[in-house]
Amino acid sequence: MAKLYFRYGAMGSSKTANAIMVQYNYHERGHRVLMVKPRLDNRDGERTLRSRVGLSTECVFMEEIHQHNLKEYDCVIVDEAQFLTKEQVEKLVSIVDDDNVPVIAYGLRTDFQGNLFSGSTWLLAWADTIEEVKTICWCGKKATCNARVHDGQIVKEGDQILLGGTGQYTALCRKHWRSGQLQP
Repeated sequence: MAKLYFRYGAMGSSKTANAIMVQYNYHERGHRVLMVKPRLDNRDGERTLRSRVGLSTECVFMEEIHQHNLKEYDCVIVDEAQFLTKEQVEKLVSIVDDDNVPVIAYGLRTDFQGNLFSGSTWLLAWADTIEEVKTICWCGKKATCNARVHDGQIVKEGDQILLGGTGQYTALCRKHWRSGQLQP
């Protein structure tokens, strides 16, 4: 029986690296995996998933997933799932329920203001299994918050989506996110 998995974590928790390693494990066992990301995520190139540790793989856009015969795949892996729409998460649910293909979605739970992303909201509502991919704050406590950083200061106003990476965002524990403390 296929399941919909939502694996979420703060920035820098190795979600993309984990997704690529899961793909590798499937391939090593002779299984086919469809790697997917939203078209909005163009930081690493049009059809590429790239982790901060240097792992990369080719992918397709969620917006064109209907062009693939999903029954030919043993698993669908979605990266940057926080950027999905409600309708796109419904499509993932149908892949699991109707095509009996497991879907593993990786993404952020909340934005830099502490608000849920749309895709994350619906994944939290409908996923069969929800798992946290952990990382730590500079203080050593578990990081659960994503801080947007500009000129060395935490910013808590602005558009929800501003694509960035190391330097523009950092993961913090709730205490240091609330206080705005980026380092000791």
